[in-house]
Amino acid sequence: MPMNTRRLLRGIGIVCALGLGATACGGSADGGSNSKRVSAQDIRAALKKGGTITVWAWEPTLKQVAADFQKEHPAVKVELVNAGTNKDQYTALQNAIAAKKGVPDVAQIEYYALGQYALTKGLTNLAPYGAGKLATAYSPGPWNAVKTGEEIYGLPMDSGPMALFYNKKVFDKHKVKVPATWDEYVEAARDLHKADPEVYITSDTGDAGATTSLLWQAGSRPYEVDGTKVRINLADEGATTYTDTWQQLLDEKLLAPVNPWTDEWYKGMGDGTIATLAVGAWMPANLASGVKSAAGDWRVAPLPQWTAGDKASAENGGSSLALPELGENEELAYAFTEYANAGKGVQTRLKGGAFPATTADLQSDAFQNTAFPYFGGQKANKIFAESAANVADDWSYLPYQVYANSVFNDTAGKAYVSDTPLSEGLKAWQDASAKYGTEQGFTVEK
Repeated sequence: MPMNTRRLLRGIGIVCALGLGATACGGSADGGSNSKRVSAQDIRAALKKGGTITVWAWEPTLKQVAADFQKEHPAVKVELVNAGTNKDQYTALQNAIAAKKGVPDVAQIEYYALGQYALTKGLTNLAPYGAGKLATAYSPGPWNAVKTGEEIYGLPMDSGPMALFYNKKVFDKHKVKVPATWDEYVEAARDLHKADPEVYITSDTGDAGATTSLLWQAGSRPYEVDGTKVRINLADEGATTYTDTWQQLLDEKLLAPVNPWTDEWYKGMGDGTIATLAVGAWMPANLASGVKSAAGDWRVAPLPQWTAGDKASAENGGSSLALPELGENEELAYAFTEYANAGKGVQTRLKGGAFPATTADLQSDAFQNTAFPYFGGQKANKIFAESAANVADDWSYLPYQVYANSVFNDTAGKAYVSDTPLSEGLKAWQDASAKYGTEQGFTVEK
């Protein structure tokens, strides 16, 4: 094993020990079982023979999927375990991998974290199972997120194509036009706040996920990854486009200083003091359950564009189901994963409120013609589906994005609480991410 690879693996071990990373450090360096070919006949035989698989996931619709899968394959038992949400589960998963004990057969892993596991072969490559045949089944953003070259490290579970959720009642009251571009968005922010100083266009206290999504849409490609070689540039043309616009909102104090997912945040959306959210298409269920008082007030519009007339979009959120390399019963695990994310389980999950990554469902009449009572009967899925189709498929995350996101508030986040320009904040984020990558054995270029 080359020295730089040994150093890389040691560094990733440090990440895991600190609980900051999601890298699977226990996978085999030579690909292990990834090299074998598994036929459909092998999978059918495994289903007939039966056995038990353990699935770690927090997504609630999988409960019914597991029940249906067991009914269809009575010799198979699915033990569904909620080991915590995102980083909490990643820590538990890494602990299990380090101990080589209790590793699940299937694990839910968000797209931004998937690369860290894949890097050290901690996940089973699903290409030998025939996963490549599903390439056209998914929208471009999620499919790009689960593969590295010819290797496939998960199947897309859902997606988060972005849209603009807005309070129509507030916009109508103040006679403000719903923005179609980000320049118009800044103007709308000014007009709303001038009409009522308690009203803000949105809340934003600095969030790595939201920032990377907007960079993605603006055409920025800050991360280039080739194995252990990484290039980080958070000052390219797309990033400058984003920072020049967002800086105006910061300078003019047009963003509500309210943290997301708090009671204050939900209250602001309910009483109209937070007027929009630029977020993933998984948001409707959260509005319906968390902001019941504003039912009928909100609508959905396409994401504002950086250039008038464009239709660019980006993903915000989303997860895959993957097979940890140290898991057992891989044939059964793959069969369940394909069932849940590409088979009958997809419809079950859609009925439960999940948002699809599968193009057939995104394009179906039934899906696109679904009326949302919360949005005044609007057929919002038409907007979401178009957004999904317009996501560029050349975006990359860092292979240690979990760590990078964890230091966002200490770097770029300073622009939200001080006079630090956002461009300087992103530069600090870039430098911190590069420094860390170098320390872990990556070759980092800025």
